[in-house]
Amino acid sequence: MVAWADYKSEAKSRGALALELYVVHSTPAKAPEDVKASLPDHLVYQAQLERSGQLAFAGPMSDETGEHMQGMGLIIYRADSLEAARELAENDPMHKSGARSFVLRRWLINEGSINLSVGLSTGVNTLS
Repeated sequence: MVAWADYKSEAKSRGALALELYVVHSTPAKAPEDVKASLPDHLVYQAQLERSGQLAFAGPMSDETGEHMQGMGLIIYRADSLEAARELAENDPMHKSGARSFVLRRWLINEGSINLSVGLSTGVNTLS
């Protein structure tokens, strides 16, 4: 197995972006009503992290069929370390309440693109 720091260094040396973020896969640990009860505080917490620049992306995930919502979510943090990202995840009201549990991993973004369109006079913004 390759050490993370070595792989990141190698990715940078070959010209990859090598942007390190932290991914939380959050899954229900209690009944759906417990997840729903924690949702308002969870959303307030997510908004605070977004304003502070610590939240890159977050949102719910479907089941494997793509047809149903099961209360799972994916959260991507900007943090200085795995430990700092773990603290963000642990302080999420969804996880603090035990409504959801989580798995945290480092994510190295090397390739891809983001398209952003900002309509200056229309106020229409799209991200794809």
